[in-house]
Amino acid sequence: MLSKTLLDEMNNQIREELYSAYLYLAMAAHFEEANWPGFASWMTKQAAEEQEHAMKFFSYIHDRGGKVTLQAIAQPPASFGKPVEIFEQVLQHEQKVTARIHLLYSIAVKDNDYASQHFLDWFVNEQVEEEKNATQVLEWLKMAGDSVNALFQINGLLARRE
Repeated sequence: MLSKTLLDEMNNQIREELYSAYLYLAMAAHFEEANWPGFASWMTKQAAEEQEHAMKFFSYIHDRGGKVTLQAIAQPPASFGKPVEIFEQVLQHEQKVTARIHLLYSIAVKDNDYASQHFLDWFVNEQVEEEKNATQVLEWLKMAGDSVNALFQINGLLARRE
């Protein structure tokens, strides 16, 4: 059984994961409007991943006999800047998500909840990958500078994300 504190924070995490999906869909819409289909595709796939993360928490709460309490999801911004600015936001956002996962893990440790620690191990590793991917694209964009040709190449690379 989950402690009340961990259950509440896992319900908060569902909201945060769904907000992440919503944020990345908003970024995908921005890239579609700007005619950067590779960037848009990357963001759309990222949004789908975030929805999967929310569903992992949803299922886990139920598996442990807890009650899922869905919360309102904040509206994401409607406009964004240049690709480099957007990926700076992506990295900052993923760092916030990492901090939330660490909070959940620390609660599970305090509760001696070994099952939740094991469950959260996957998310700890996933956040390493999320930050690495955002950092890589951000570094490419910084190297590209104002080169439209380099942006087209990055756009093509991002379109191939599986």
